[in-house]
Amino acid sequence: MTGHPGFEDLLRSLVPQVLGVLVRRTGDLDACEDAVQEALVAAVRHWPADGVPSNPRGWLLQTATRRYVDQVRSEQARQRREERMAREPAAGSVPAGDDTLMLLFMCCHPALTPASAIALTLRAVGGLATSEIAAAYLVPEATMAQRISRAKQRVKASGRGFDVPEPGVKDWAPRLRSVLHVLYLMFSEGYTTTQGPALHRADLSGEAIRLAGQVHRILPLEAEATALLALMLLTEARRPARTGPDGELVPLAEQDRTRWDRRLIGEGAALLAATIGSGPPGEYRLQAAIAAVHDDAAHAEDTDWPQILGLYGLLDHVAGSPVVTLNRAVALAMVEGPAAALALLDGLDTDDGPLHGHHRVHAVRAHLCEMARDTASALVHYRAAAARTTSTPEQRYLTTRAARLHHSTRS
Repeated sequence: MTGHPGFEDLLRSLVPQVLGVLVRRTGDLDACEDAVQEALVAAVRHWPADGVPSNPRGWLLQTATRRYVDQVRSEQARQRREERMAREPAAGSVPAGDDTLMLLFMCCHPALTPASAIALTLRAVGGLATSEIAAAYLVPEATMAQRISRAKQRVKASGRGFDVPEPGVKDWAPRLRSVLHVLYLMFSEGYTTTQGPALHRADLSGEAIRLAGQVHRILPLEAEATALLALMLLTEARRPARTGPDGELVPLAEQDRTRWDRRLIGEGAALLAATIGSGPPGEYRLQAAIAAVHDDAAHAEDTDWPQILGLYGLLDHVAGSPVVTLNRAVALAMVEGPAAALALLDGLDTDDGPLHGHHRVHAVRAHLCEMARDTASALVHYRAAAARTTSTPEQRYLTTRAARLHHSTRS
């Protein structure tokens, strides 16, 4: 970002804070982004020689404000914005966390699709360059720039602008759910990348964890925000064991659990415990509890599958979805056997169902058929799953499973 290693982390943390204050004052995300970028350039130019100012956030905010005012060409618009800024507290006096959360709410606007909201969040709050976001989604930089631009235009066209509801008002709960959902999707894409040569994008999942940590610090009493951070940490802890020496996928049951990050597991478990007594569990608390049960097992055969199946039953009741049902089928197979799980999949993989033909349905069905010793069906579904996935590591894993199974039937 800066070319000066000593400044990069500081500036990265200050960008969403400064941008949040400026956007809250003006409501103009595009112009404010340009102004903040110019302020960053000024910091890189002056700070190495002059030293980091005693109030770097205030310095950046003041500089960005001047740059923003310079951009305003209409005298009438200039006067309106200057009057609004004059009524605001002095630079640096607004709590940084409030502005970061506000910026998250703005980027997770209800008028946006999840994909657009994630891109806008990474750009405005995460401080990632458009080229970095494009690389994460394997699209040209120009395509991603257009996507982000359209997202901003869609918000303006919605008539609601970059508004932020106050805690406790009617729109607060659904908007917070939107923020958490976007962060969850961002983490999921980083943890298991849907396409391309790598199984995961540690930078993307790490950014989701960082942002979720900020939300938790700002809203420590929001149980689902705490639980989402717990879920991320409990899941991220397994990442070192998910791939082999050549980057090949290693399934959960075959992972070397001594490579799991016990520090992250401890942090996640503590966060999850902190949500106890905060009312009925939501979807992230239940998912975090499932992750914790997996992490508690020293060996795959020690996994408490009946408890996991019970948690999936609750999750299906609280936030049922085809993906939840798919995961519940795996747990059901481990408790009651593959026949019961295959029957559950039959109700899921219908011709008009949202997961019809999806590679994950074929992959789970192949695993269940293999458990049931139906080799012929398992081969069909392993090959179908491999043909449909866009992830190279998943494709190689599924193809290898099919090849090994085919070889075993001939030997």
